[in-house]
Amino acid sequence: MTSTDPLRLQEQRKRAHLALAEKFYRAHPQGHADFQQVRLLHPELPEVSLAEIDLSRSLFKKEIAAPFYINAMTGGTAAAQPINQKLAHLAAHFELPLAVGSMSILQRAPELAASFTVVRAEDPTGVVFANLGANHSPAVAEQMVDLLAADALQIHLNAAQEFAMPEGDDDFHWRENFQSLQARLGAQLPLIAKEVGFGMSPAALTTFAEWHLAGVDLSGASSTNFIAIENERRDQPLLSDLSDFGLSTVESLLGRWQVYQKLTRFSPLTFASGGIRTPWEAIKAFALGADLVGMSGYFLHLALHQDEMAMIKEFERWLAEFRGLLALMGCHNVGELRQVPLILGPELASFAQQLGLDPCELNRLRSQD
Repeated sequence: MTSTDPLRLQEQRKRAHLALAEKFYRAHPQGHADFQQVRLLHPELPEVSLAEIDLSRSLFKKEIAAPFYINAMTGGTAAAQPINQKLAHLAAHFELPLAVGSMSILQRAPELAASFTVVRAEDPTGVVFANLGANHSPAVAEQMVDLLAADALQIHLNAAQEFAMPEGDDDFHWRENFQSLQARLGAQLPLIAKEVGFGMSPAALTTFAEWHLAGVDLSGASSTNFIAIENERRDQPLLSDLSDFGLSTVESLLGRWQVYQKLTRFSPLTFASGGIRTPWEAIKAFALGADLVGMSGYFLHLALHQDEMAMIKEFERWLAEFRGLLALMGCHNVGELRQVPLILGPELASFAQQLGLDPCELNRLRSQD
């Protein structure tokens, strides 16, 4: 293969994405500032013990030990295989779902399948998500799902990334194909509409609810910014400063409530990811309506710098803090966090109002869901 071979370039891009995602993660040690504008009113009499807390739940006909998931990161290059192996071991140990990165490269290079299938090999009974872009046919999607014996399929929506990518696509006619995927696969396999780091608007959430998708992964704006990542790869940087492009996870969760208010329900599972690093941020995401919380940068950082035993010990500490915070809030499970009153900072309150969501109604809506 030559240096301009499309497959070689795609592999190089995947390696660059890993390196740049880690670079931006380390450069921004704090999560998204919007989480700091969500204030929870804790009870002085929590009336909960740690022994009473239950984090387990059912997901796509399997039991998981906690409502967290290791979100899509990588695959399709030799460097990805040991990372996915470590992540799969972690997922199996904690009985958590795991999503692989985009599998589209396997259409050109099926010999790279091991960098993805290692996940199922190391976690044979766990919940695994396959991952493809919205432009792929149902036949290709079925092939990728079968390859992983996947429990669900993430359909990633990455127009902003493609725009910034030097070799990116410029045709974003995805709606009809997405509906074909749902029509052919949706009855047998859960489909999850997944952003890649720019959040979801109420209009998009309304569409996905009307399509009866199994889930939406909000993937809000955070330090893992694919416009910034792709800009690093460009010979000529973009002229615009797009650091404010997209919606944060918190803003996207507020948009979910605007849709809930309009439709009087929101049936897709809400997967909240993007900028979540700490147990306290996860608590706030659940309080704002998340059904499950996912992290990519946090787990990638662990996999790149620690062995498996150290990864397990670190995430055990993370989970222990989360359970302690849940008890502190007087909750036996994450669903009860929707009963904890919250107050939005002025910028978020203004954002909610401009969406058509009355911040003063938010606590009432949360308690009904």
